[in-house]
Amino acid sequence: MPANKKYLTQSPWIKLSKILAGSVGGYLVTISFHAALTRMFPKEYVIATSFITGYLLWATLLLMAFLIPKAWKTWALYVMLIGICTGIYLI
Repeated sequence: MPANKKYLTQSPWIKLSKILAGSVGGYLVTISFHAALTRMFPKEYVIATSFITGYLLWATLLLMAFLIPKAWKTWALYVMLIGICTGIYLI
């Protein structure tokens, strides 16, 4: 049974924005999160576990970009998370 057309996004720009937010934004959040973890744990341990946790976090953020109804809210959330994690890393 196909999806109901009234619930699908019609604009190709919104679709592109969600795809970019999920893939690029999710990747940047993942990198900044693991960089922030290096402030709390030894770098060797973070690098070793980031191979697994990085993929899981990125995949979750990619899916979350499509669950949030508005693309700009996804971008705002990801920019805020990147800012927080980068702030933790730089302090």
